[in-house]
Amino acid sequence: MQRRSALKSIAGAIGGLVSLPAWANGWTPESIGSVSGLPADQQTLLGEIVETIIPETDTPGAKSLKVHQFALRMINDCYGEPAQTALTKGLAATEETARQTYAKAFAACDATQRTDVLSKLSASTDEVTKRFAGLIKNLTIQGYMNSEYYLTNVAKYVMAPGFYHGCVPAPTRSLTEKK
Repeated sequence: MQRRSALKSIAGAIGGLVSLPAWANGWTPESIGSVSGLPADQQTLLGEIVETIIPETDTPGAKSLKVHQFALRMINDCYGEPAQTALTKGLAATEETARQTYAKAFAACDATQRTDVLSKLSASTDEVTKRFAGLIKNLTIQGYMNSEYYLTNVAKYVMAPGFYHGCVPAPTRSLTEKK
């Protein structure tokens, strides 16, 4: 009786492992669902904020790698209500700070002005604004470093790290030798 249970379990596990790649290859942005929760203008603002944190140079920037969508997905799906509130209030504070400091929208500011606005948000006395700045910075870095571009072109990601070199002479050191 136990042998039958074990064979059933093994057959189920093998069947699951065989079907896993086909199931995972079927994932597309459309099948996962769109990232929602913010109006289009706020999503654009979030894209400009992440682009300010990691701008486009000879490598793609955070906005072109869709890191703002990653950050929005993480906040909506993985973080609680305080982070979602901090997101909406932080986006409003970003626009307000840009308008008070430079009399124009954040998207209309140049790179140094945008960096200054984000620095002011990080140094804010308001806890929600300060939490927003730290959260977006951390999610931008996390999303960029986990992007396909970064892992394949910059980090040179290897699926199975490490290699076995069987016939390598071991380093020898005399017992009387000093370190």
